[in-house]
Amino acid sequence: MLLDMNDKMVSATEECVGPMKLTQEPIQVLLVFAKEDSQSDAFWWACDRAGFRCNIARTPETAVECFLEKHHEIIVIDGRHSRYFEPEAVCRLIRATKPSENTVILAVLPQKAADQEEPSVLPLLCAGFSRRFVENSSVSACYNELIQIDHGEVRCQFKLRACNSAFTALEHCQEAVEITSEDHIIQYVNPAFERMMGYQKGELIGKELTELPKSDKNRADLLDTINTCIKKGKEWTGIYYARKKSGDSLQQHVRITPVIGQGGKIRHFVAIKRPHIDNNNQVHKLNKEEKCSGEHSQSECHSLRHRDRRKDSIDARSISSRSSDAPSLQNRRYSSVARIHSMTIEAPITKVINIINAAQENSPVTVAEALDRVLEILRTTELYSPQLASKEDDPHTNDLVGGLMSDGLRRLSGNEYVFCKNMSQSQLAIPITLSDVPPPIAEMLNDEDCWEFNILELEAATNKRPLTYLGLKIFTSFGVCEFLSCSEATLRSWLQLMEASYHSSNSYHNSTHAADVLHATAYFLRKESVKSSLDQLDEVAALIAATVHDVDHPGRTNSFLCNAGSELAILYNDTAVLESHHAALAFQLTVRDSKSNIFKNIDRNQFRTLRQAIIDMVLATEMTRHFEHVSKFVNSINKPMAAIEETSTSSVKSDCDGQANIRNSPENRLLIKRMLIKCADVANPCRPLELSIEWAGRISEEYFAQTDEEKRQGLPVVMPVFDRNTCSVPKSQISFMDYFITDMFDAWDAFASLPGLMEHLSENYNYWKGLDEMKCKSLRPPPAS
Repeated sequence: MLLDMNDKMVSATEECVGPMKLTQEPIQVLLVFAKEDSQSDAFWWACDRAGFRCNIARTPETAVECFLEKHHEIIVIDGRHSRYFEPEAVCRLIRATKPSENTVILAVLPQKAADQEEPSVLPLLCAGFSRRFVENSSVSACYNELIQIDHGEVRCQFKLRACNSAFTALEHCQEAVEITSEDHIIQYVNPAFERMMGYQKGELIGKELTELPKSDKNRADLLDTINTCIKKGKEWTGIYYARKKSGDSLQQHVRITPVIGQGGKIRHFVAIKRPHIDNNNQVHKLNKEEKCSGEHSQSECHSLRHRDRRKDSIDARSISSRSSDAPSLQNRRYSSVARIHSMTIEAPITKVINIINAAQENSPVTVAEALDRVLEILRTTELYSPQLASKEDDPHTNDLVGGLMSDGLRRLSGNEYVFCKNMSQSQLAIPITLSDVPPPIAEMLNDEDCWEFNILELEAATNKRPLTYLGLKIFTSFGVCEFLSCSEATLRSWLQLMEASYHSSNSYHNSTHAADVLHATAYFLRKESVKSSLDQLDEVAALIAATVHDVDHPGRTNSFLCNAGSELAILYNDTAVLESHHAALAFQLTVRDSKSNIFKNIDRNQFRTLRQAIIDMVLATEMTRHFEHVSKFVNSINKPMAAIEETSTSSVKSDCDGQANIRNSPENRLLIKRMLIKCADVANPCRPLELSIEWAGRISEEYFAQTDEEKRQGLPVVMPVFDRNTCSVPKSQISFMDYFITDMFDAWDAFASLPGLMEHLSENYNYWKGLDEMKCKSLRPPPAS
């Protein structure tokens, strides 16, 4: 079979044998010369120069005997003197042996007089010779001939030998294999194909696929869809009905792979087929889901969607792929071991792609092509980052996204940002106890469980040390000292150490911001749905993470640090630079001194679990994965819980149990904690209007200062709209709320029930909209004239 299709298969051997080692021991050459002369000596020395191993045989019998022992790659037969032996007869003797199939045989011919006509090579080829060599006793000429044979025919024979082994594997494999040319002419089918389809190999090879009978169970345009796909060089996988020789239709799972060959063009198509086993009617189930709106009630369809209380923006963002019973269109393997292996390594995205592939085979050409584009998108890595319009359309949003969600341009400079201050206990204020808190501050802290708590008043009353006072109150109310088995004095020292490691010179990222995030975190932890989802370790981890989440923040963005070539950016490879630094430094400072080490009394396993939870939450505040975190929360928690609510026909208790199972799984608790700290970190737009305005002014000032420094140092300006001379603060707030805040808090509100926050968010949005409509660029409207 292989020799029959030799010409066409050579171009595919590179692909077939790519992973196999084609080199071997030095080439072996057999010289068949009846007498030693200058020509035989020239080939001998040529072999020596080339590093080939050489044997000499004087008779046809010894030649065959030697060949059968050594299996030489090249045989040189002297054809100049027929009185000793007929070279064609010797060649036929050797070709009659099985090992000679992959051997190159060279005939040495005498030189002809100039007036003699060039003889035909056909008699030599018919006798089994591969090529001829006109008599030349130059060692260099013989060497060149042998080297050309090695690099040409011998290496091709190596590939064909490897190809033979590949075809031997195909002959014995259980999956049906069909190989066609680029013109869809069948070149090979294996025994499994013959058994499956009822044909003999001879009935198929050489025929065009279009000549074979087709099943009428396929949709009319399926073949066009397949052809369009594979002609583009893309692999096609799907379900196809084939017609057996008996006339019966057979449903098959088919994978067709284009093979690139000579000239970089598609030269073959390899189709692997196996009977399709419709496990649990998965394909029919998929079709039913597609027809949901036509064949089922609106309420049944609607139960699959997330119930959004205000708008549909989250619903339209993404489709859940986490359902444990999502239909997998991978068919059963031939052994249980293979099935287990495939289940172990199959990723959710693979299941999604398989479902789409199956949907394609039942779709019109236009839909199939659209699904091709869907598959291209799914195979990219940026699945959760929305694509913005042109920069001119919304420069504020573009600059915010560019500044907060990217690591900037990579340009190193001499500007090295290193922010950690070496704090010793002697530099810190004298610790206070909760009972020693001055009465005005204590009175303020009585309202800390209220969302409208004014953190800025606490900042003023504590001389910019709100984190220590608020931390003492919140940590005590949550029993943190008892959980960690640490004294109140250790907790006080730790809080003061953390607060001292924030930069009071920052207008926004200072300890007041940390205290504000801690307050929001505690407020969220007290909400019933959150409280019932998390255990005490989760609560303690969240409070600690909120406290340290911006420790030693320089008042500059990750993009700035990467552009400046800071030591931190280099240390963390331009990836989550600040967030990695905050988490790492918090633990370094904590364990440095026993007086402030709140973890010193907990066991190793509990510490590792707590540490991992804190690190995960701090890293979740990094904005490049914002949409991923929000989307996972919506699809894994909001939508399943909403579906339980809306399809409820059983007891209230069973509904509560179902929702609790969703909330309390380890994976979903992780998502809840990430969402909690993300919302706490950027909750300013949901604060009362006056607080929200103050925070907007502070973050704008920090961005203005960064732009000023970028211009001074000749660094790329990350957020050009934050130029203090031209910036519209209302526009920047509107963009931030539209792009990051509204959808995230819609989702968080749907879970935690936060109507007060949503009212503040709406009021603040309308405030900034009003200023923008007035063409006002400042924090407040101009005074009335």
